[in-house]
Amino acid sequence: MKLFGRREKPIGEILSGGESAIANKEVEGLSLGQIVRRRFFRHRAAVIALFVLFSVIVFVMSALDTKIGPLRIPGWWRWTVEDIPELRFEDCPGGTIGCPTLSVNPFSGFGLGTHPFGQDDIGRDYFALVMNGARRSLMIMFIIGIVAGFIGVVVGSISGFYGGIIDAILMRLVDFIQTVPIILIAAVIGKASGRVGPVFLALFLGLLGWTGLARLVRAQFLSLRELEFVDAARVAGASNARIAFKHILPNAVGQIIVTVTLIMAGAILTETALSYLGFGVVAPDVSLGLLISEFQTSFTTRPWLFWWPGFFIITIALCVNFIGDGLRDAFDPRQRRRITKKDRLKAKFEVKAGA
Repeated sequence: MKLFGRREKPIGEILSGGESAIANKEVEGLSLGQIVRRRFFRHRAAVIALFVLFSVIVFVMSALDTKIGPLRIPGWWRWTVEDIPELRFEDCPGGTIGCPTLSVNPFSGFGLGTHPFGQDDIGRDYFALVMNGARRSLMIMFIIGIVAGFIGVVVGSISGFYGGIIDAILMRLVDFIQTVPIILIAAVIGKASGRVGPVFLALFLGLLGWTGLARLVRAQFLSLRELEFVDAARVAGASNARIAFKHILPNAVGQIIVTVTLIMAGAILTETALSYLGFGVVAPDVSLGLLISEFQTSFTTRPWLFWWPGFFIITIALCVNFIGDGLRDAFDPRQRRRITKKDRLKAKFEVKAGA
């Protein structure tokens, strides 16, 4: 049968071709973006992680007041990090203070109460502190991902495209950065930049996290620059910059996106470790790692001061990792969906219907 001047493969021939033929039939006529999107949304863990991460970002960003220049967007939570309400001590177990009012008992009912995450030593609402700390940690994570991704793509593209002495110089720079323990460099930089603010801390950390991506992009360029479409673009008169960033780079965007997500997952853990050690975000700014560091001595008496920052750190890092795994499988051309019994029955039904 011909369709728009092309011969359409019969269903019987597809069925006899096995799982590969059935899988190829599903993506026939689809663009690369459509194929990637379909594969990604079939990755259940990645889809759930994307939904959870989006929910966490919306929840965190909308809880407290947001200031954008002269514009102020009010949040839905009643307390701020500057408020110091009366310290709660009634109904607290073991004579502790500032216990959480969150109730998840199915018999007594669900309720947030006045301070669902409890209060710190001076009475500040811990829910507001955790939301503010999560904002800072998310901001640092995204800034590191953007900065490291940009530098890694530019350095890797130039190194892989031009080769020769340029490649040798850039790769020796990468080797030098990778030989020094990143946590040591980050601690030195964090000690100096943490007092300036979390934005400068994220920028400096982003300058250290691009080496792995640069090597990956370089390897992609070394293999892609030898293909026929690059020669065709050069014969057509395209400049080196256009060939590198218009023709070669889009073919490596899948690996770049996956690597950037993994850099972001590692970024929030790096920031947490530095802040915990006292080399990251410092007071009066707040981050999730700094909250864990400040209240580590309260783990045995008031463990909720340790649980909530840790919960958000683990949730964000796991979600970003699962999203990266889903993108990796979606962009990998060797990945094929497992053909289920339902797919085989559907193919057989189509054969009988077309007979």
